[in-house]
Amino acid sequence: MHNIQKDWVSAVAIAALGAGVITSFAVSQGQNPLVGLAITIFAAVSAVAIDHFM
Repeated sequence: MHNIQKDWVSAVAIAALGAGVITSFAVSQGQNPLVGLAITIFAAVSAVAIDHFM
């Protein structure tokens, strides 16, 4: 059965983890860490918004 109830905490955690891996690589290549953090936060918020409306 499909679980109708959404788990926002896990959605944020998974999105931030996924974006954080890519951002960590970008920072290791010379990207500004604050830009990387902003990208990670934006990706997590976007994932939660998409999860909410889907």
